[in-house]
Amino acid sequence: MSQIEIVEIIEQIKQEIEVDANGQAKASLRATARLAGVSAVAILKTLDSVNLEPSKLAQMLMDSGFEAVNLTEWRTVGIPDMGIAIILEYYAYEAGRYCTKQARLVCRSFNTIGIRAWIQDKLGWTKPVTDNKTGMTEIQLLAALAKHLAEQEQHLLQQQQQQTEILYRLKAVEVEQDRVNTPCGHKYSVVGFANLQGLEISVKEAGTKGRKASALCRKQGIEIERIHDPRFGKVGLYPESVLIEVFSTSQN
Repeated sequence: MSQIEIVEIIEQIKQEIEVDANGQAKASLRATARLAGVSAVAILKTLDSVNLEPSKLAQMLMDSGFEAVNLTEWRTVGIPDMGIAIILEYYAYEAGRYCTKQARLVCRSFNTIGIRAWIQDKLGWTKPVTDNKTGMTEIQLLAALAKHLAEQEQHLLQQQQQQTEILYRLKAVEVEQDRVNTPCGHKYSVVGFANLQGLEISVKEAGTKGRKASALCRKQGIEIERIHDPRFGKVGLYPESVLIEVFSTSQN
């Protein structure tokens, strides 16, 4: 979960929040669940539990001054901003294994000004300006900050992608430099070189080409490296240039 995704969620639930003339705000059960990063069913179970054995979250809401009857009504009339704040805090820090990273991120994003101010701004509600003074509201400042953080995150992602591309290109350059700096090019077995060229070769033919490659190496003073092969025992590794000459001569 990132600042970019939080901004997207906020835009998706704007139609499910409202604010009255006094600035008091509320959101639907579904919108509250989206903010907390949980299912609407989880919130619904909390509201229903007040009539039987109140859950931990229901008890937190009632300890904050909400009546049981209020919680029951929220499923249809919406959840007030102060209730939303408690629900977010619960799923951010108090829900144990049900805590969500999204709830923590939303809490950190809006704790400085409160959920009410955020909802007011999203619905365009503003407090009457006195003394002809104008300026950015706290929520507008927060929105600008959230946008800035999202842009920074996007820029970081682009930088990481660019770094990955640069490392890939550097690796390709290193491979090519290694090929150039290696005397006579890379070394291959006869069968390995044939496979690299997409050629089929028999055991007898591989032996013949191996002897020719060995002769050329001795003639040119090139040391023949030998490795273990499960099919042929020890096989020689010959420079690419030598194998090219051997295979070209055979074709001619």
